[in-house]
Amino acid sequence: MTALTARAPERTLGVLGGMGPAATAEFLRLLAADAPASRDQQHPRLLLLSEPGIPDRTAAILGGDDEPGRRVRECLRTLASWGADLLAVPCNTAHVFLDGFAATSPVPVVDIVDATLDEAVRLSPDGGWLTATTGTVRSGLYQRRAAARGYRLLVPDGGTQEAVHGAAERVKAGRAEEAGAAFREAVGRLWRRRRLPVVAACTELPLAYRSAGLPPELMVSSLAALSRACIAELYRSVPVRS
Repeated sequence: MTALTARAPERTLGVLGGMGPAATAEFLRLLAADAPASRDQQHPRLLLLSEPGIPDRTAAILGGDDEPGRRVRECLRTLASWGADLLAVPCNTAHVFLDGFAATSPVPVVDIVDATLDEAVRLSPDGGWLTATTGTVRSGLYQRRAAARGYRLLVPDGGTQEAVHGAAERVKAGRAEEAGAAFREAVGRLWRRRRLPVVAACTELPLAYRSAGLPPELMVSSLAALSRACIAELYRSVPVRS
């Protein structure tokens, strides 16, 4: 909670969640914590559509299937029809599909990739380790965006990437302790090569990192970055008072 408070934003945030449920729940917690509010009435209005039935994004990317993209578009249109003025999707791999149609969306989408890279650049101008699902890594989405900024993202080798992806899957399965152990091992391998902050570009990985007991100051959370970007956009034109 900040020392400053504001009126509630006029715009409504639509959140497409369920990819996965634990990451969505953490995102909602962060939105509440990041809002410059001191009582219920100063928080933003949220519309949540949690759709865990959207097919596995990594499997679709590796197999050349656009079904997750079709489902994401459909869900975002539903949120807009419900009255959302701004959209957020707390899933990095879904943004591989979103990248192709976000610019034509009738309702603006807060981009988790740009938000995460903004924070990575501020935290570590010398670069960071990209930790993400295998689908996100293979798509090159983060690497392209980072290169356009002149920012260096290091990518794990094959075995370490498998361990990172496995940690995310364990979070989805509700096995937080196992996820933390797997991610701690993977990050240890990365830090033996170069001790740069971990860019947790999968929304399950901040949860795995926390379970791992690793130094908070050496992780860029895509969940936290998206939350802060949404709050900044929602309250951008709202008068703030002490």
